[in-house]
Amino acid sequence: MIYTVTFNPALDYVVRMDALTTGEVNRTAQEEIYFGGKGINVSTVLHELGEASIALGFTAGFTGEALASGVQHLGVQTDFIHLPAGNTRINVKIKAQQETEINAGGPPIPKEAFEALLQKLDRLQKDDVLCLSGSIPKSLQQNTYEVLLEHLTGRDIRFVVDATGDLLLNVLKYHPFLIKPNHHELGEMLGRTLQNDADIENGARELQKRGARNVLVSMAGEGALLLTETGEAHRIGALKGTVRNSVGAGDSMVAGFIAGYLQKQDYLYALQLGSACGSATAFSDGLCKKETIYALLAQIQ
Repeated sequence: MIYTVTFNPALDYVVRMDALTTGEVNRTAQEEIYFGGKGINVSTVLHELGEASIALGFTAGFTGEALASGVQHLGVQTDFIHLPAGNTRINVKIKAQQETEINAGGPPIPKEAFEALLQKLDRLQKDDVLCLSGSIPKSLQQNTYEVLLEHLTGRDIRFVVDATGDLLLNVLKYHPFLIKPNHHELGEMLGRTLQNDADIENGARELQKRGARNVLVSMAGEGALLLTETGEAHRIGALKGTVRNSVGAGDSMVAGFIAGYLQKQDYLYALQLGSACGSATAFSDGLCKKETIYALLAQIQ
């Protein structure tokens, strides 16, 4: 089974308008609501690919109830912990001349709720996949990823970590199955500018030497690079299309890679499916749909 964890999910309220003028009343041309959070995005795309997952995490208040109901309506199984205080956040995404985001802080997560999450994770078994994505809320310790992986170490669970900075570097000692920095994040973690493919590959190899089994580096309009635990390096170019959306493309790539590997035990196919999913979301208004994913996959192959 695949498990995703979203520490701070959100209702993403997307408003579209021709122009945004501060200090005045603005009228929208269109509004949409999405059930956001990096782990939830991964679970949603996995469902499109026919892979079952369980979305774990924390919700609060009436907005949390709406989010949990909405995610279940998408076909994703959930096992959220409902917090005693606060509300699941509402993030506002304004798409006008430029994209503007207003992200809320989210509810506090007490110690008891975190311990409840540990208890839920105790059900994981050999070869299960645990996907940890994004930042840690202020109400939790910043070594939370380390605490989770230490708690589960030795059980032959495949850890997938999509994070940045020390949050990622500090879990490499647990030999995650997959990490997915983008090329800018990779350079920031290594403290240098990566100017070409050779620099990016060398940087990815450094993270591999520190413990990561497979390193997938996304490069936006330049495609992606994968270094595998079997010693292979796969490079794939960017797919052609009109970028409509930047939210969730990385999560979609992670979902595609996980699904591709579980379905065929083939790293090249996992990279191809991951790239198709990431591009399909970038070319869509929301998260990618199956038809678009496989149409792009056919172009790659």
